[in-house]
Amino acid sequence: MAQTEIALDGLLAFPLTPFADDLEVDLDGFAENVEGHIAAGAGALFVACGTGEFSSLSADEVAAALAKAREVAAGRVPVWVGAGGGAANARAGVAAAQAGGADGVLLLPPYLVKGPQAGLAEYVRFAVGDSTVPVVVYHRGTGVFSAPTAAKLLDIPSVAGIKDGYGDVDTMTRIVTTIRALGTRRSEEFLFFNGLPTAEVSAKAYAAIGVARYSSAVHCFAPEIAHRFHRALGEGDEAAMDALLAGFYVPLVALRDETPGFAVSLVKAAARLRGDKVGTVRPPLVEPTAEQIDRLGTIVEDGFAVLKRIEAR
Repeated sequence: MAQTEIALDGLLAFPLTPFADDLEVDLDGFAENVEGHIAAGAGALFVACGTGEFSSLSADEVAAALAKAREVAAGRVPVWVGAGGGAANARAGVAAAQAGGADGVLLLPPYLVKGPQAGLAEYVRFAVGDSTVPVVVYHRGTGVFSAPTAAKLLDIPSVAGIKDGYGDVDTMTRIVTTIRALGTRRSEEFLFFNGLPTAEVSAKAYAAIGVARYSSAVHCFAPEIAHRFHRALGEGDEAAMDALLAGFYVPLVALRDETPGFAVSLVKAAARLRGDKVGTVRPPLVEPTAEQIDRLGTIVEDGFAVLKRIEAR
């Protein structure tokens, strides 16, 4: 199968999965969420992935989210969807994504167990099977690839790239260098993404090693800030990036690091402060305390104040 061109430019957005009071998926709220991302200028949508609480969703809920996102997007932006977990579930998820018309799949790591490098490559191969939908492999957790193993993924035609959520710049540099050094059209077109939580904090370092694409959780509640930082990165505007990092992103990350799972919980809380219908998180994630939400509100206010000063320069 010939690799088709993948359009994943601009700021990548990961819509939240709204839950009702009984923690059932709220598809009407999800539709509003998706439309909000598109209206704010997202370059592509990745639904039912990490920020969308893939780990807490059933296969039917993932399929419903994909269908609703495609309906709302109506071809305006690419819609990708999460798959992963146990090998059989991952394979079924990739097949369901193709059947559901997804533009691509973010393949999350194996569930619970950690195999050797040869096993990781086979996990991807097994999950892809005979499907042709483009796949980006998430490099994190139980799915951390060495550079030689990452290069072997190019032998699987539908694998379009790697997204790094591991956070080791040395390892990612080796992966990028090894793949690019192959000198083939396939290796030149292979995509690399920064998928760390609050990716803007590491965006400058990753751009320096050839990984300029990233996804922004902040796009869920402060797309104006997210787009201004993305623009500053593209323009090499160090002053704007440093101001936003010091006045918004670094304080946000400090709060995020107080409790496991806050990479999602805080984002939902901030979206609620904005007035979005996203509900709470499913367990084992927990909600921020009232005091933490107060601090979150202050951090967001400070972020917009910094943005205003930047735009007034």
